[in-house]
Amino acid sequence: MHSVQFSANFEFLDEIREFVGDIARAGGFANKDVYNIQLAADEAASNIIEHAYEGVSNGVLEISCGMRYSAIMIIMVDHGESFDPSAIPLPDLKADLSERKIGGLGIFLMRKLMDEVRYESKKTGNVLTMIKRKR
Repeated sequence: MHSVQFSANFEFLDEIREFVGDIARAGGFANKDVYNIQLAADEAASNIIEHAYEGVSNGVLEISCGMRYSAIMIIMVDHGESFDPSAIPLPDLKADLSERKIGGLGIFLMRKLMDEVRYESKKTGNVLTMIKRKR
């Protein structure tokens, strides 16, 4: 596993996508899967920056990423506010675009794009684990 720390700021999203994308490519994922993995990582990091670190200017996002067997594992750790992902309602994808609530697609997308998404709140921080298996 490779580990990197990023300042929890939106300006680092490109570097986060590049970090996980490089590992996915080296692991033999197809371009479409690399894109989906990067999108899931972008959504996860964005949620952490926006929600866990809301109002915090010096937050740190620790990301570990690597291949295990034929799957990529991405682990994101933050020390911000915890939350209960099961409390987030599924988005109404059938609602007219003008009537849809802004936001709320991040967790939905992560679950659709990755094979496993787990969240734990521990004394040492919040841990988000995402796994995508090669097809």
